[in-house]
Amino acid sequence: MTHIPHTTEAAHTVVLRPGDFHFGSGQTRISTLLGSCVSITLWHPRQRIGGMCHYMMTERPRTPDSALDGRYASEAFDLFLQHVEAAGTRPSEYQAKLFGGANMFTGGKGKGMDIGARNIDYAHRLLASRHIALIAEHVAGSGRRKLHFDLWSGEVWLAFPEGAGAKIRSGHGG
Repeated sequence: MTHIPHTTEAAHTVVLRPGDFHFGSGQTRISTLLGSCVSITLWHPRQRIGGMCHYMMTERPRTPDSALDGRYASEAFDLFLQHVEAAGTRPSEYQAKLFGGANMFTGGKGKGMDIGARNIDYAHRLLASRHIALIAEHVAGSGRRKLHFDLWSGEVWLAFPEGAGAKIRSGHGG
């Protein structure tokens, strides 16, 4: 079992399901479980604010008056941008970490239907479009991931107990 550090104060936990989004600050831990879905975490190291999304697919056709739907990467990213602007910050001031995108349909009818790979590629393009540094990622492969993102520190805790073949990059880079 993975040990998840605690703070000196009680942390409030927000659990994201597919399509959910949370942005905030303080003693908040955002948690989720991923398969082919992807989570992007954004964190502002000076302001100590940030958020996480949990999207299922890249995009959908939509009309200008339709509400943003966090199940789609393009719209989850728009939610991020709204919160970044409301906080008086710029996207390029944030650090991003990317998780998920496992190939959950490795055999049978799902063969060749790598939703996870499309979700990962789309996230890379979204982050690059706003000059947001991607400082770590744990993506692809097969198996489920459990994440905990601590808004007070920007740290992400990952469990990948039965997973295999992940592409892992950590450290500070673009």
